[in-house]
Amino acid sequence: MCTILLSINPEHVNNIFSGKKLYEFRKVVCKRNVEKILIYSTSPVKKVTGEAYVEKILYDKPEKVWKKTKQAAGIDKEFFDQYYANSTKAVAFQLKKIKQYKNPKDLEEYGIKCPPQSFIYVENVN
Repeated sequence: MCTILLSINPEHVNNIFSGKKLYEFRKVVCKRNVEKILIYSTSPVKKVTGEAYVEKILYDKPEKVWKKTKQAAGIDKEFFDQYYANSTKAVAFQLKKIKQYKNPKDLEEYGIKCPPQSFIYVENVN
């Protein structure tokens, strides 16, 4: 079990914290078994603003993943289709125990110098 940090657009971060978005989508599957996600809100926020645990990870053809996630995707079908336009596989992290930090944290607190393009494994996280 491991923790990863995901770079996420502030609009999507807000939808995660409001409960509208219960899935986070990626194109690349992690090689390790992910238990927890640290949520890094990209520019203009540029802070780790919260965390979530992973209920399960869906990995399948984009159309099958959409069918299973559309009710709580927090994005519309057009956005989903554009994101996976040239992909044969889609990854969706189903989020649970979502927690927004009262005091957002800097990446440096996790020993990270710059935000990852997609994700980064994070060691020694409480």
